[in-house]
Amino acid sequence: MPVDERRVVVRVRVRRLVCPTCGCCRTFREQVPGVLERYQRRTTRLTRQVKAVVKELAGRAGTRLPAMLAVGLPRRTALRTLLRVPLPVGRVPRVIGVDDFALRRRHRYATVIINAETHERIDVLPDRTADMLETWLRERPGVEVVCRDGSATCAEAIRRALPDAVQVADRWHVWHNLCEAALSEVRAHSTCWAAVLDAPIYDRPRAQTTLERWHQVHGLLDQGVGPLECARRLQLALNTVKRYARADRPERMPRVPKYRAGLVDPYREHLRNRRAEDPAVPVKHLFEEIKALGFTGCLNLLHKYINQGRADADRSHISPRGLARMLLARPDNLKTEQHELLTKLTAACPEMTQLAAGTRDFAPLLTPHADNADALTRWATQVGGAALPHLHAFTRGLERDRDAVNAALTLPYSNSPTEGVNAKTKRIARQTHGRAGFTLLRHRILLG
Repeated sequence: MPVDERRVVVRVRVRRLVCPTCGCCRTFREQVPGVLERYQRRTTRLTRQVKAVVKELAGRAGTRLPAMLAVGLPRRTALRTLLRVPLPVGRVPRVIGVDDFALRRRHRYATVIINAETHERIDVLPDRTADMLETWLRERPGVEVVCRDGSATCAEAIRRALPDAVQVADRWHVWHNLCEAALSEVRAHSTCWAAVLDAPIYDRPRAQTTLERWHQVHGLLDQGVGPLECARRLQLALNTVKRYARADRPERMPRVPKYRAGLVDPYREHLRNRRAEDPAVPVKHLFEEIKALGFTGCLNLLHKYINQGRADADRSHISPRGLARMLLARPDNLKTEQHELLTKLTAACPEMTQLAAGTRDFAPLLTPHADNADALTRWATQVGGAALPHLHAFTRGLERDRDAVNAALTLPYSNSPTEGVNAKTKRIARQTHGRAGFTLLRHRILLG
């Protein structure tokens, strides 16, 4: 090890021993246990420190730090030292967590498997196919509970390899899917709660095109044409056709504008008064007037502001996403004025009232309890009687994976530790800048 930032070289003289057997010419060198190992150029203590550094940094970063400590270490030597660090070997646990992560987004993926109880890494597979995971599970019997996300591939592999194992869905993904469905419902009822706020609604040519497409889609659906054929005839995406099909009335399609506070907002009243006095006033004259008042934007920004109708109506002080956020937040985390606003907006129409009640009743189910399976059935029946098509799609998704969802709501296990390992894996991948191969990445993940 270095002394006072100076490199230290230890020269060791050992004896060479000769085999006493008659006719044997083999010789043996005397060993120094605890100080040196065979075929090594570093002491055991220095090797242990180098392994600790390359385990965290690897590659070039693993050579720069020892260099500052007067320890010369080539990059390839650092990688070889890292790969020599033995991986932890243990028995296959009773409860495991499985999740995939991207090696190269939309091209290559891998699968990480951990102990869901102790959060220890078990293995990393170079792909996320069902056959590979099935083979791994068959070779390691003893798994009783598997925590996973909503991947159908993973569910199929577990079903084939371990038909008696309990599959546990991830509660975070269940809540996230409900949040997306609630946001879609809030957007679909923009005309209801926006009227309470006197907020503007899109009435530009784009809104007219939206209404025309709604009539086209529902006209074909009423004739018995399937959604896929509708998408082909209208040259639209299939998901777009489904979104139009979920809206039972064309009034549900317009949206509240997503305006942000801009540079022109402080001069809105001046623009209103001038346009009320002289409707034909040129925009360039308005630009010169507000510029004298302190406006720092450009003429094109003012043109866009007026063309969007933002000078004629007040901007809604809440967006659909903001309303959905208040709807899904814990009631204790909302301020008094937010409670009052939420009560007023959810009373805008019966559907918004039912949506607020549905999300409020579902939240307690995320705390595992033995009675949550029956409570989920009652909740799905209650939501099924409401005119909330996006929540209906959410409940259908739950029914397709009902056993895993029931296990998630009744058992204490979760896939959150596996998601945490994936978050750390992204940090490791960023450290290596994408240059590391799968072998090195797997080694660093399993070392934890």
